[in-house]
Amino acid sequence: MEPVKKIVTLALILCSASVAAKTAYVTDQLDITLRTGETTSHRILRMLPTGERLEVLGTNPQSGYTKVRTSNGAEGYVLTRQLVDQPVARDRLAEAEAEVASLKAAPGELSSRLANLTEQHRTLQKNFEELKQNKTQVDQEYAALQRTSTNAVRIANERNELRKQVAELTREVEEVKQQNRELENKTAQNWFLIGAGVVVGGIVLGLILPHLRVRRRKSSWGSL
Repeated sequence: MEPVKKIVTLALILCSASVAAKTAYVTDQLDITLRTGETTSHRILRMLPTGERLEVLGTNPQSGYTKVRTSNGAEGYVLTRQLVDQPVARDRLAEAEAEVASLKAAPGELSSRLANLTEQHRTLQKNFEELKQNKTQVDQEYAALQRTSTNAVRIANERNELRKQVAELTREVEEVKQQNRELENKTAQNWFLIGAGVVVGGIVLGLILPHLRVRRRKSSWGSL
């Protein structure tokens, strides 16, 4: 029966050890013993003072012992009933006194912190105003750039349109010049033909008129 009890005890310890470690404190009633095992017959490793903080490694409800680890790494067993879940009254009192002292000193510290925060707020506000002004300037420059870009596009479009108009006018001028050249050539040809006609007509008249005069004379002589 004794081996079975030991096995059950060991299993309970192992199961307890698998649970996430928690913290316990030595009761404020007295110093307690840290032993190598779960009975009073086991060797005492050291005495644990009141209020010492311990890490709980496992608890055995049957034996009434808890396996713990001290702050310096020593492991052993203590009676579960000699542990509490929160710091003892003495330590809590010391913490309360320290907190009261801190609160008493707090107004001055708070005033200093408030002054620092106020100064930081002023600095941040100043930086914000500067950034706001810079943003306004950048927005204005961007708007001007947009207008310039719009004007540049409009001017480019107008320039392209003017180039098209100039090309069209140039083409029309060339057509008019060509028509003028053709008209001049045609006029010159006409005058040449007229001149040639006049010359030919003159020659013909020069040849015909003498014959007409001779005939008239003959006819006049015949009538005599």
